[in-house]
Amino acid sequence: MLGAIIGDIVGSRFEWHNHKSKDFELFAYDSRFTDDSAMTIAVAKALLESKSDYSDLSEKAVECMQKIGRKYYDVGYGGSFIRWLVDENPKPYNSWGNGSAMRVSPVGFVAGAIEEAKALSKKVTEVTHNHPEGLKGAEAISVAIYMARNGKSKEEIKKYMTENYYELGQSVDELQKTYTFDVSTQGTMPPALECFYESTDFEDCIRNAISIGGDSDTIGAIIGGLAEAYYGIPENIKKKAKEYLPEDLIQIIDEFEKKYGR
Repeated sequence: MLGAIIGDIVGSRFEWHNHKSKDFELFAYDSRFTDDSAMTIAVAKALLESKSDYSDLSEKAVECMQKIGRKYYDVGYGGSFIRWLVDENPKPYNSWGNGSAMRVSPVGFVAGAIEEAKALSKKVTEVTHNHPEGLKGAEAISVAIYMARNGKSKEEIKKYMTENYYELGQSVDELQKTYTFDVSTQGTMPPALECFYESTDFEDCIRNAISIGGDSDTIGAIIGGLAEAYYGIPENIKKKAKEYLPEDLIQIIDEFEKKYGR
């Protein structure tokens, strides 16, 4: 799931200043981790701490998201999520936003089967994003990550995604010309997947994601997890990304990767 965090950090400085090109410095002085990373790590922590049958996963997801979210409060959460974050009795709020897909990548690395990926995705998503589109986006990327880490080809992943979730859309070249900011899951997932389909390696996938513009950090986070599962991550990129994270979050990442890493 470190791939999602890398995508978030790389995309962070382009969210409000889109860069419609693959030519840019991967990490810069103003790069940072955002809510995408914080909540991805919270989901990873929930998976680590839940029972072996994941029967308490939804409760753990709420607990970990609130704990990490309240500690790292000023990292770009949306208004509805902020209210959920501080609520003593938080309830789902029917969100179709792309936040469901941005944080779910750890599920794809934990699941032992496609059906388990779907079930675990629902457990960690429905606590906030219980709208059908929110659930669909999280499930799709969880399944894609599961397939990638289990040796499925890009064509097999594309076929499954097209038949079960999202039809093919514009190419990366076309998206660079036409794509605009969109926080909906349904407006984010097809372009994000296309960035993966056309990529040649991990870094190229992240560069594709930034180059189309839009909600850059979230697109980077969504597709970074899939790129990691399919390609792996170069060690120099892993090392550099961790320089932007506090030690307590790195510890959760390291524990998760020790248990579930490639």
